[in-house]
Amino acid sequence: MRNITLIGLVAAFASSASAACSSALKIDDFSKWSSNTNSLNSWTSDDGSMSSISAASGVLSFKPKADSYFYETFACQAASTNGYNSLQFSIKGPSGGSATVELQTQTSCSATSYKSYFTQVSGLTGATQTITIPFTQFTGANANAITAVVFSGFSSTTATWQLSNLQFGCGGTASSSTTKPATSTPSPTPSPTKAATSSTLITLTSSAVPSGTCSPLLVDDWTSQSRLTFLFYNAMGKPTSDDGTMTSLVVGTPAKNRVTINPKNTASYFYTQVTCTNAQNKYGGLSLRIKAPAGTTFSVELDSSSSCSPEAAQAFTQTTSQLGWTFDGTEKLYSIPFSKFSGLDTSKLTTILFTQFTKSVSFGPLAFYCGNTASEYVVTTTAVSAGPSSTVAAPSGTAAALVVDKFANANTNALGFWHGGDEGMTTTYSGGKLTIKSTDADYSFYTQVSGSCSDFTKYKGSYLHIAYSGSTDFTVAVQQHNSKCDETIAPYPETWDSAEASRYAKNGHIYIPMNHFNVDLTRTIGIAIKGFFSANTVTLSVIEIVPSVPAGTTIPNKLETGDLVFACKRPNSFAFAIDDGSPEYAQEVMKIVKEEGIKVTFFTVGAPLLDASTNLTNVYKEMMSQGHQIALHSYTHPKMEGLPDYASIDWEYNEDIKAVKQQLNGLASNYFRPPFGNEGARMRSRLAQSLGAKPTITMWSVDVEDWLWAETDTPEQQLKAFQRDVDKGGNLVVLHYLYPSTVSYLRQFIQIAKKTGKQLMRVDQCMQDPNAPAV
Repeated sequence: MRNITLIGLVAAFASSASAACSSALKIDDFSKWSSNTNSLNSWTSDDGSMSSISAASGVLSFKPKADSYFYETFACQAASTNGYNSLQFSIKGPSGGSATVELQTQTSCSATSYKSYFTQVSGLTGATQTITIPFTQFTGANANAITAVVFSGFSSTTATWQLSNLQFGCGGTASSSTTKPATSTPSPTPSPTKAATSSTLITLTSSAVPSGTCSPLLVDDWTSQSRLTFLFYNAMGKPTSDDGTMTSLVVGTPAKNRVTINPKNTASYFYTQVTCTNAQNKYGGLSLRIKAPAGTTFSVELDSSSSCSPEAAQAFTQTTSQLGWTFDGTEKLYSIPFSKFSGLDTSKLTTILFTQFTKSVSFGPLAFYCGNTASEYVVTTTAVSAGPSSTVAAPSGTAAALVVDKFANANTNALGFWHGGDEGMTTTYSGGKLTIKSTDADYSFYTQVSGSCSDFTKYKGSYLHIAYSGSTDFTVAVQQHNSKCDETIAPYPETWDSAEASRYAKNGHIYIPMNHFNVDLTRTIGIAIKGFFSANTVTLSVIEIVPSVPAGTTIPNKLETGDLVFACKRPNSFAFAIDDGSPEYAQEVMKIVKEEGIKVTFFTVGAPLLDASTNLTNVYKEMMSQGHQIALHSYTHPKMEGLPDYASIDWEYNEDIKAVKQQLNGLASNYFRPPFGNEGARMRSRLAQSLGAKPTITMWSVDVEDWLWAETDTPEQQLKAFQRDVDKGGNLVVLHYLYPSTVSYLRQFIQIAKKTGKQLMRVDQCMQDPNAPAV
């Protein structure tokens, strides 16, 4: 405990400053209180926490409640460097009263989070007194990055308190004695004569309140398309949607971590839940970047609920005009201060809703900001390591070169076999070159090396060479035919292995060792350019296999890309692999599989497991208890290879792994089904890295096509699709329990599979996994 003696109205202190200053820096003289603006032209408020508060003649008068507070914000101040060494203010409180003073500082003025340091002022006299608190009294605070001052913890809720003359003390105004008044200290309102009779002892107790830290709280960073279009979850794992009222919500435009909102009319709305966030005494509001044409208007609604229920909440609305927002077609940072929403319970916030849009707008990351100075949430862009990065000198092969494709025409390659791209992909042939533009990570360009199977084992020491210009945002794959070398038999192709083009690309050439493709080269069927994760174009001039590479070329190490499977490996086996579903149908699904006496595999999305309202955690625990396998299916169900970078891919995996482990009794699984069946080299290698083991990437050879037929007038087409693929020899199923028609056909699916004479089992069992339960 430290004591500071106040003689009269002036607190004296010892200090030294690192730079000279000529006068104190005024923080607030309360002349602009009516506009919630202080003398530094920044926000000041009590957020409605006081019983009453007003300002007149430079004095702020207020009657606090038990949890009331008052704060001053300002642009980050390098106070110490500029010669300021203390916080000074005049205060009038009840005799014997006390209050807490908080200083919020950052590690630097470029930081995005702050830490709070507290000191208690006690032993007040009932008269107006000037307090000078050296910055050193806030032990550990960084006086070169001060962002806010907060007053709270008022000892009396019946007395009327007063504050005035809040400022940073200048080093030159301080005395070198703790008992002699500093005569150059700015004079307070009361007269010096009265001051001489009111000397008393003020005790400053350091760290009377535990210190705390604050970081912006992200609501949504618009990193996953699926959060808006599939499972409706924001970055907090809470529901978000437009309920179909918008023409479209498009993530990733006009830039990364942006969403463009295209309303049908002014009745369109978009909401995101934050149930039940306590922002009190921590967050001052929300911030986001907005880009909108001039003249655009819309409304912002914040909801709070005493029961924390979004369905039983009070709504508080401000228009963009009331918030003081205007737009000019450029992107700017905007804030939604809670103080603008009178009556809002910031301790129990439930929902943020945007509506009454007059034009299309784009939003940047939406987040709660710390304190009451709006700050921007900046999405981290730290590059994530691709894994082991060693290179080796390139050896030479012995097989002769083989030109596969020189793009002389649109129908066949240099070997006379078919080549072409998926519908939706733009392919342009010109002058012996092919330019590819793909807007979807599902699209592929194929060039076949055989009409059946071709033995490429002689090329095991050779290199796949691709000459290109433009983007390398794609995957290169070598495909393996099925054991019958018959395209009428499922699966076709049987599998493939992939390499990330950019890891092997340099100066317009890609050289990938053929032994980096973990496939059966005796059954090589073709080469695919696929997994495009940007719309940037690439132009190809040759695809060939060569025995050597230019002198000095080094080759990156082969990354683990897992086992990509479309069919069971165990002879005479058949597996139902059921993806994410709706809890309302779960009991019926389990009833059917139990009555049919089979075990199945459920691939679960992680985010809904954390949403108690779905009950999916209990559903999957019950499935596990009945002997079914539970495996991974991403966190929010995006197209994994379509995600923009390693960090986005890793986040999906790591959050999914964490959610499954947390909710399902520590469960770990190396089985993963890609949402939408979208895969590529990056998602495969990052999966192996996240798991720390070789994954089994589980695709399918039997598709009931519920996504196509379940909600149409002909849902029975699902039965026809199932029978068609079973007749082709398919034995690994994909279906969802999202639709009542699909669930109604499940028993028939199972009975059709049984009629094949194959044994029905879990995926890990049909893959002959030694860790799977015995069949």
